[in-house]
This record gives sequence, structure tokens and C-alpha cells, in this order.
Amino acid sequence: MPLVLTEEQSMLRDSARGLISDKAPVAHLRQLRDSRDADGFSRALWKTFAEMGFAGLLVPEKFGGSGLGNVEAGVLMEEIGRTLMPSPFFATAVLGTSALLRGGNATQQSAYLPKIADGSLLAALAVDEHAKHRPLQVSLQAVRSGNGFRLIGTKTFVVDGHIADLLIVAARSAGSAGERNGLTLFLVDPKSKGIAIERTAMVDSHNAARITFDNVEVTADSVLGEIDQGADLLEGVLNIGRGAVASEMIGLSEEVFGRTVTYLKERKQFGKLIGEFQALQHRAAQLYIDIEITRAAVLKALQALDQDAGKAGAAVAVAKARAGTTATLAVQEGVQMHGGMGMTDQFDIGFFMKRARVCQELFGDSNYHADQLARGRGY
Repeated sequence: MPLVLTEEQSMLRDSARGLISDKAPVAHLRQLRDSRDADGFSRALWKTFAEMGFAGLLVPEKFGGSGLGNVEAGVLMEEIGRTLMPSPFFATAVLGTSALLRGGNATQQSAYLPKIADGSLLAALAVDEHAKHRPLQVSLQAVRSGNGFRLIGTKTFVVDGHIADLLIVAARSAGSAGERNGLTLFLVDPKSKGIAIERTAMVDSHNAARITFDNVEVTADSVLGEIDQGADLLEGVLNIGRGAVASEMIGLSEEVFGRTVTYLKERKQFGKLIGEFQALQHRAAQLYIDIEITRAAVLKALQALDQDAGKAGAAVAVAKARAGTTATLAVQEGVQMHGGMGMTDQFDIGFFMKRARVCQELFGDSNYHADQLARGRGY
């Protein structure tokens, strides 16, 4: 399959870019941060997203969505990355929808997917419990109780967890932390008795939460997928999320590159534009090449997810690893080439550096995915 967007996908990109660049430039993120907004995103803008069909991008048409795929979701994530827009799109429209589509029964899908599509329901995936991403190291307990379970434990770094109307929680219903068998996913109302949610102030001014479950009662109807067999479902959803985050990092990297090249053409030193210095030209050229190679890897991964998500693991690992190193290079070069003012809060480049660092860690950094590739190939 050609590693280029179709005409329809390009039109989606142009539509999203027009809206996001107009309504949510980097100044939008700065304003939310400085005003200490309780939600950390604009609900009015999310309503506009829903009206344009973006909230239901992956939702099938029979549930009121657009019925598009991961490539289209990646197109939108790339545009979000260009302006660092805080939005529930990733947590709700990508992760929440994917989890329900892959593991939900007819009742669960009918109850939640139409609400995701119309923008009235926000979801969050609660997986990690430690400083680094280790999805099999789940130790939050799901203890059988009557016809259901009691959830006991804590989740960290839950993206958009403090604003969610629905939590998708990975818990251990059997076995020990580190084992593949024994994982179960649950649909949980965040207003349930025993749940405590603490918003996390992240370095990139985006949203996450720490959530504690103290004997939270859930029924058997809350199980997403099969009891004790949730590892494959979880991995599939995480891979879709990794592809989306990689797309966001491509948008972030390209925006930083564009801003940096513009600066090289404007800033003078020793009576010459600094863009005339060959050393800086070489560094800019190398970054451009790196971004384009990574863009191809990310698009390949998204196409693989749409063709057969179960066989896309290696392609996704390559994409996420490369996107992480490319974004890191982009923001480092951007800050260095802007000189001392690149380190100031008044200048936007610093926001991109912070977001790149968070995206690198989200759902596994470059080292994690390189290790996954090596293990998958028997090393």
C-alpha cells in the first residue's frame, strides 16, 4: 500500500488543520495553564469536534459515527500535535472507542458508542501503576464478590482521568503481576463509591490523573471482553494508542522544524543570517530527513492496524520508537538553534519540548519498544 494519504484523508487533514490552528493555537494551551482551568481543555471546542464528526471518527455509522480507521485518527492526531491542543480526542475517541469496538458486547457498544460520537461521554483508559509503562505489571486486584468483583488498587498517569465519565480499568483477576493470563478489563463509573481521583499536574500542561480504587463494587456486566483473558484486548488497544501518539509526535516534530527553519532565515549573527552557516544547514537537513522517514514508518503502522491489528505489533513498535527519537531530536535542535530565548517560558518551543517528553513515555518509550522488537525476534 502506498505510504501517502488518499484524497479523502488529505481533505480530512485540511479540515482539521483549519479548525485546530484557528481555535487552538499554542496560546490556547498557555491560557488554560495560566488560568488553572479545572478541566484543562475547552468543552466548547470538544462540542465543535463532535459536530464535525471528529469525536466519532472511529465509531461505526450505525452508532452515529463516521466509521473511519486508524489512518484517519492519525491524521487528526498529527494536527493536534502541531498546536499541542489539549483534547479528549486521544483518550475518548481513540482509546475508549477502540476498547469498546474490540471487546464490548452489543449492549455495551449501544450504551456508550453513540454518546462518544455525539461528544456527551468522555472515557479514560487506566493501565499503568508505576513510573514506567509496563502493562503486564498490573497488580490492581479484581476480587470476586457475589455476582461481580471488588477493585482494589491504584492507577497512575491516567490520561484525562479527572474528566472521564467512563473508566476502562485493567485489573488482575487471577495470577500475579507480570503474568499474561489473569488480566480483565472493566467498565467503571468514576462516580462509584470508593473511587478517589486526583488530577496530576503534568510538566506539559496536559491532563492526567491518579485514581485509587478502594473496594469498588462492579458487576459481571461491567466486564469488557473475557474474564482473565484481557491481555490481548489490552495490547490491541494500546497498539492503537501508540500509533496515535506516534502521529501526534510527527505533527509536533514538523511544527518545531518549521518554526526553527523560519528562525534560521530571520536571525542574524555576525552580520549574516544564521541559516547561511553550513553547520546549521546540515543539522536542519538531517532533521528533515529523520522526520520524513519516521512519517513513513508511522503511516505504515497505522495502515497495518487497519488491515489486521493483531499482526501490527512490530510495525507499531518501530513507529513509536522512531517517533520518540525523532521528536526528541526535533525539540532539542529547535531549542538549541533558537539560542538562549529557546529556554524561556515566554517562547513556545519549550512547550513542544515538554510535550515531546511526555509523549515519549506514554505507552512505552523508544527503549521499551526496541526491547519488544528484540524479544519478538528471539534476541
